[in-house]
Amino acid sequence: MKALFLIFHGFDKANGISKKIHYQVKALRECGVDARLCYYDITPHGEHRLMVDDEVIADFGTGTTAKMWKRIYYAPIIEYARHEKIELVYIRSHHNANPFTLKMVKRLKKTGAKVVMEIPTYPYDQEYITRSMKFSLFIDRCFRHRLAKRLDGIVTFSNAETIFGGRTIRISNGIDFDAIPMKHSQNATTDELHLIGVAEVHYWHGFDRLVNGLAEYYRTNPDYKVYFHIVGPMAGEREREAILPVIRDNHLEPYVILHGPLHSEELDAQFEKADFAIGSLGRHRSGITHIKTLKNREYAARGFAFTYSETDEDFDAMAYVWKAPADESPIDIPKLIEFQRSLSMTPAEIRESARPLSWKAQMQKVINEIGFG
Repeated sequence: MKALFLIFHGFDKANGISKKIHYQVKALRECGVDARLCYYDITPHGEHRLMVDDEVIADFGTGTTAKMWKRIYYAPIIEYARHEKIELVYIRSHHNANPFTLKMVKRLKKTGAKVVMEIPTYPYDQEYITRSMKFSLFIDRCFRHRLAKRLDGIVTFSNAETIFGGRTIRISNGIDFDAIPMKHSQNATTDELHLIGVAEVHYWHGFDRLVNGLAEYYRTNPDYKVYFHIVGPMAGEREREAILPVIRDNHLEPYVILHGPLHSEELDAQFEKADFAIGSLGRHRSGITHIKTLKNREYAARGFAFTYSETDEDFDAMAYVWKAPADESPIDIPKLIEFQRSLSMTPAEIRESARPLSWKAQMQKVINEIGFG
């Protein structure tokens, strides 16, 4: 089977989403699919190009006109699918339902291809907060139900049976075990505990809840020290205002360490120093109760115990998971310490428990659901 994995943006090697897309394409190939990756690229000279793997299938030129054309002109994708006899088009949603994407899907289906769309986070309306973002959301709202009805399935990491009136294919975020090394050392935690949270920090990650919990903890002048290593940039002013003043006002600078983005060997080294991982603590802020985040799976693959506050059916019952309440309360640091001290599983045992969540297994579910399995 030939498949085209279509995204509406380019790549950043340090970005988790970029890594995930490459893992998914690799997994499709491991399932025996001739999978090609279609994406946008901007050259050092500012030329906007539409690529399939290393092949340029459209050059939109430079400037404002090029930016416009790449959002509305999808004929090269349709022609490529027709010429290459693509049987499956897997689209990663950019929340861009509009007349142009509607027409693209209609024409792709006329070539004989089946078309599915992955909606990575659902619901997502609450994530749109600025005026320009809300305008984009308005357009999406106008057309997303019509788009959903034209698709052969909507891939979701939620437990929704339908989205915008279209049937869903429910899978989990996966793990590429080849790309994620397991933690090798188990550090002594007799005198101190090192927590790690890796993310481009958005308000729904709720890291401010942990920082507020540390503020309450250190007011008691404890002998046992807890450190929180935040790896990744703050997404915006909202996140900075929720975290930085709390650090400053409570003199937490020695205990909350802002590393900024790290990747490859630097990231692996930081994980080796850490003892416990922090997942999302604020998904309820964007109206999400059930989600299967990539971060939880990456932590498990590295062999880490971790915490989060949403419902994740793959991990809720695991002995190495400490569930935080899905509310605005500061994280209870003494209880977290108590849980961490009670752990008996090794990193190898944690990693092995996540084996059924490989990307190959998840993408095979999609292939089977649309009748190619």
